[in-house]
Amino acid sequence: MRLFAAIRPPQEVIEHLVTALRPIRSEHGRTIRWTDPDQWHITCAFYGECPGGAEEDLAEDLRELAAATPPMDLRLRGAGSFSGRTLWMGVGGDVGKLRLLLEDRQRPHLTVARAHGVTPMNGLVHALSVYEGPEWRTTRLGLYSSELGAGRSGGPRHELIDEFVLAGL
Repeated sequence: MRLFAAIRPPQEVIEHLVTALRPIRSEHGRTIRWTDPDQWHITCAFYGECPGGAEEDLAEDLRELAAATPPMDLRLRGAGSFSGRTLWMGVGGDVGKLRLLLEDRQRPHLTVARAHGVTPMNGLVHALSVYEGPEWRTTRLGLYSSELGAGRSGGPRHELIDEFVLAGL
């Protein structure tokens, strides 16, 4: 089972980003594979393939981590690209608090698309660099499973296994 910890933005935040991306999506057609908004999340830690039963140990660790992490105000803001092939939206707000949850000091982001072939992402990153979504209060961290190829259009399907309340001061 592939497992990861993540924060899922609320539906109104997702809808705001879907609306902002609509003209870009229609312009770029099939040259870019867009991720399913129902699967959008901010990955905090990726554990990869784990043996059966590992989710209980991870859940206990995440429960303790969440209990020590305060709720935070976040917003999707700006954009970037990994290797010119993966388009992501950045995260603003209480990023200092968010970093308490991040494994390996990675940049907090929400992946929205992946390029097919040699489609350059620079223009899209530039167009989305001014994006700023609505702020939301994050009070939960989720443990998810990921099944590759089981989602819409052959993408991954992420299922919530357990959820933990951010309760630190």
